Amino acid sequence: MANEKVTSTDVAKLAGVSQSAVSRVFTPGGSASKKTVDKVKKAAEELGYRPNVLARAMVSGKSRIIGLVVAYLNNQFYPDALEKLSNRLQEEGYHVLVFMTHNAEGIEEVIDEILDYQVDGIIAASVDLSSELAERCRSFSVPIVLFNRSQQTGNFSSVTSDNFCGGMTAAEFLIAGGHKKISYLAGQDSTSTQRDREIGFRAGLSQAGMDLHSRGNGMFDMEKASEATIRMFENDPPDAVFVANDHMALAVMDTLRFELGLKVPEDVSVIGYDNVDAASWPSYRLTTLEQCADVMVSETVRIILQQISHENDAPQKVAIGSPLIIRQSARIPGGWKR
Repeated sequence: MANEKVTSTDVAKLAGVSQSAVSRVFTPGGSASKKTVDKVKKAAEELGYRPNVLARAMVSGKSRIIGLVVAYLNNQFYPDALEKLSNRLQEEGYHVLVFMTHNAEGIEEVIDEILDYQVDGIIAASVDLSSELAERCRSFSVPIVLFNRSQQTGNFSSVTSDNFCGGMTAAEFLIAGGHKKISYLAGQDSTSTQRDREIGFRAGLSQAGMDLHSRGNGMFDMEKASEATIRMFENDPPDAVFVANDHMALAVMDTLRFELGLKVPEDVSVIGYDNVDAASWPSYRLTTLEQCADVMVSETVRIILQQISHENDAPQKVAIGSPLIIRQSARIPGGWKR
């Protein structure tokens, strides 16, 4: 049958089983005995048979495909978290299709493309969606979960760190360390992660009767973060900086030490957010708020599967605590333990 299309009927005939048995063997979660599975897979290998996943989706109404939308991967938190997310979904019998979009204007086109693949659900990481797009997906009965993003309006399910509390913790730590001129280096102002971290940080300072000394914006970009750091330290420099993510914080530390000749933490303390692998490197030893990727991934998978199965269609908003990982980039106050 080298030049002919091998069908499940051919496999069933060679294996000596029914066609429905072949279908069950190649359907994730299908019920078949080990003996039947062995016979069917042996016959399929001999004939060179591969199940038609898309055809099966047409019949069952389920593709077992999750569309994963990502805006950027330069922040190391995302490649690591998305690898965990893909692995978990594959363990649940789902295939993952990754779609990249680099700006807000392109997201609508990407969502159209994803829907063409008859996906069972969509996970949007580092992407902001409009209420109109959410309603469009809902009209196709395709649930959406936001990963590391949240929307103030719209019926989205979302899984994030508790960015507000993380920002407050950063402020409390720096204040306890005796810092008097505390500044903030922001990310993209349009993102929920940036917004909530800054609001929490400012709230923590306000509780202690302090105001933000100065503010820069690094746009979640290392080069822009370096440029913003130089401007921030030109006049009346701060003695501590909370940076909206580790990706920028590493650039801030390099700029302080190698371009401005300052010592960290002797001259200035630096705190980041994410706890990416590089944060623990001896060159940085960055004190940072940890995004608990494993927990965030577990919650995201739980929600998307519940919504695909209609076990729970209600929007769920989950915020995971961000513990402070104390290293050597910031002055350690008395009573705070590493």
